[in-house]
Amino acid sequence: MILSIESSCDDSSISITEIETKKLIYHKKISQELEHSRYGGVVPELASRLHAQALPSILSECESWFSQLKAIAVTNEPGLGVTLIEGVVMAKALSLALHIPILPINHLKGHIYSLFIEKEAAFPITVLLVSGGHTQLIEVESYRNMKTVATTMDDSYGESFDKAAKMMGLGYPGGPLIEKLALSGNAKGFSFTVPLHQSPLIAFSYSGLKNQVRLAVEANDISSYPDIAASFQRVATEHLIQKLKKYFKINPPKRFAIVGGASANLYLRERTSELLRPYNADLILSELTYCSDNAAMIGRAAVEAFRLGEFRDYRDLLVNPRCQL
Repeated sequence: MILSIESSCDDSSISITEIETKKLIYHKKISQELEHSRYGGVVPELASRLHAQALPSILSECESWFSQLKAIAVTNEPGLGVTLIEGVVMAKALSLALHIPILPINHLKGHIYSLFIEKEAAFPITVLLVSGGHTQLIEVESYRNMKTVATTMDDSYGESFDKAAKMMGLGYPGGPLIEKLALSGNAKGFSFTVPLHQSPLIAFSYSGLKNQVRLAVEANDISSYPDIAASFQRVATEHLIQKLKKYFKINPPKRFAIVGGASANLYLRERTSELLRPYNADLILSELTYCSDNAAMIGRAAVEAFRLGEFRDYRDLLVNPRCQL
């Protein structure tokens, strides 16, 4: 079995995955959403202290499996440096104490493998990764062969939801709060401009849209917030759809997936499903439980890393907060 640790942002999580069957033997996650909600976003130093409390608590439930472990997997890139280090320090201690190697796992690869928890991976696949820190279009051929073909020029899709929610005083995390508020709003109540709609670039940008929302919030009272939320969600998603359309003209999709915390947005799922229909392409989605950060997805990626022998000595393991794929 492999014990996997995830602490890249504000979720403390540990899982145990059986190598041969890929079965998820144990999985637990402790969210810090309540602690960070008063600040409207993640406070890195607070997140680090909370990981230092939560991870040992979860690990104490895993001792009965220690004798069956063949490796310790841990997210070491990308993420918040002060939170990544909490998981990495625990992984080093376990590696040293149990005399087993470490598997360093890229968090973004973990999100891609959230599609294949307890099942075989199926490639090639085109993946849209949308989360609080990332908006990327990725062509995936294998665990070692992943190519980012488009990324954000500034803010991410998920981050823009968080910022819009903060402007309206809704709390954190903003994605589910905006989505819920949008249900009672008019999606065409505000004529926000779709970012880069006249640009031939296949890239993403949310800073301008975020500013449009700020101006709308400042110019209107709270009764307009549902319309602002619905209009923002429509335009933020339309931006993704327009850029995907451009990319699909060059590279028609056969199998397409959305991963990351923001992939739980039902409006995004519906719009993407409509986009794929003319191509007869399959839309592959993670279970809602595994969309946000979790150790189960790290464990599933770790099974592939184990098979490929991507072990690291605890003395050589570093965190790489800004590393991408």
